[in-house]
Amino acid sequence: MQAKLAADAIPLPQKRNSWIRTIQKYKVMYALLFPALVYFAVFKYIPMAGIIIAFKNYNLALGLWDSPWVGLKNFKDFINGVYFWDIMSNTIIISLYKLLFGFSAPIVLALLLNEVYTQWFKKIVQTITYLPHFLSWVIVYGLMVALLAPGDGLFNMILKENGIQPISFLTEPAWGRVLIILSEIWKDIGWGAILYLAALAGIDPSLYEAARIDGASKWRQLWHVTLPGIRGVIILMLILKLSHILDAGFDQIFMFANSFNQEKIDIIDTWVYREGLERLKIGLATAVGLFKAVIGFILVLAANKLAKKFDGQIW
Repeated sequence: MQAKLAADAIPLPQKRNSWIRTIQKYKVMYALLFPALVYFAVFKYIPMAGIIIAFKNYNLALGLWDSPWVGLKNFKDFINGVYFWDIMSNTIIISLYKLLFGFSAPIVLALLLNEVYTQWFKKIVQTITYLPHFLSWVIVYGLMVALLAPGDGLFNMILKENGIQPISFLTEPAWGRVLIILSEIWKDIGWGAILYLAALAGIDPSLYEAARIDGASKWRQLWHVTLPGIRGVIILMLILKLSHILDAGFDQIFMFANSFNQEKIDIIDTWVYREGLERLKIGLATAVGLFKAVIGFILVLAANKLAKKFDGQIW
């Protein structure tokens, strides 16, 4: 409190001169920061003015300012809509599955690779696992068709050769979510493991030596040295994941969805695409986007609060 009062007592011109001297002293650092500030200002903060569309019956002919206000009508239409609970439950279920399996898979891979001491083999595995990250979902779906198509898909051809009835993986509703989760893991497991491998490299080797001297087994070293060493990174990534809990992956779902499995994998983003772009209900689409952003913001604050409580670290 005394420090704050002392800071408030400093005259305004003196504060301004101090700020200018700070910029002059760290001008190189501020120059490096400037492009990022411009990017966020132009593409993140200025477009936030478009949030008012969520409270309007937006008309392309009338424009942003002349379109009539409707208050919370767009939000009410979304919540009271016929498909609200279906798309909301699909979004939450798919996101939770991705969080449960997709979030832990890179950690497991990183821990396994950390125990590999043959460097050439380790590099080959890393390369093979992170290359799929650079493939678009269009290409991934094409691979799925080549492998899982009911007629001439490789996997179904193997089933037929063994006298087993082919399975319509791409059209069966029961397989829709399974393919979404498995393809997500296959595509991003290697890329996600890179961050955890970097964190594992920063653990002090003397901690492992001390653990071995104390007679700790590999599992004990993993539990008491390795996981605590990367705990901060895990918590940070979890917080970032929670902020996108309602983003179940538009590109992926859009490619995998069809009239047969849509009931199981239709999510908020694909619904917004149909309502906002195909039917031009732009106000409703904006309201749903704002709804998702608010939920994500609340989840980030809650996750950060829990992280501080159980971990004692401040992000």
